[in-house]
Amino acid sequence: MRALRRYPVKSMGGESLGTVDVDARGLVLDRWYAVTDREGCFASGKDTRRFRRRDAVFDYRAAVSESGVVVTGPEGSWLVGDEDLDHHLSRRMGTPVMVLPEADVPHQDMGAVSVVGTATLEWCRSRWDIDADPRRLRVNVLLETSEPFVEETWAGREISLGSVTLVGAQRIPRCRMVDVAQDGAIPDGRWLKPLAAERDMFLAMYADVRTPGTVAVGDLVTVSPAPR
Repeated sequence: MRALRRYPVKSMGGESLGTVDVDARGLVLDRWYAVTDREGCFASGKDTRRFRRRDAVFDYRAAVSESGVVVTGPEGSWLVGDEDLDHHLSRRMGTPVMVLPEADVPHQDMGAVSVVGTATLEWCRSRWDIDADPRRLRVNVLLETSEPFVEETWAGREISLGSVTLVGAQRIPRCRMVDVAQDGAIPDGRWLKPLAAERDMFLAMYADVRTPGTVAVGDLVTVSPAPR
């Protein structure tokens, strides 16, 4: 396994990890908080039933500390739960918002853990002449692979890493967020247009958690054989 990344506040920048616990929901504290408006919609880069486009959210990153989750932006740092953070974000976004933990509406999208392979990124980089930085995809797990898009063939198959077992769920549909400056990545080249033309807007894979445990960068990764 090449890299691990967690996003404690949905749509904000995240943090690189050497090791992390994984529970039934995914990486512990991944997308546990979200910037939420009075209608219960989450700040994001798009407008849907669940989301409201508030691009200011990309100016911030979140990381877990001994004191709690720390949000850092252009004007300072705050602990999640501090009213000053909610007031600051409300001013930046032009509407009342609060950073809230997950409740009835899940913060995860369609899978617990997102996975992409290095060969997939290299294929995109070479074919489309783009900076295929995995931070643009906001994936949790970057795997060392030799075959482009092999991870997208793992639906229903067990993926073992560390003491954790995942099960491949479904390919990940993409939106404009892959071409937005975020999480420290400045897009060099547009990803969305060629994804639409050649990949039906899909890139990378969601997986669900079968066996919780702990994973670490450098762990050996094995995938069960495809069903006959």
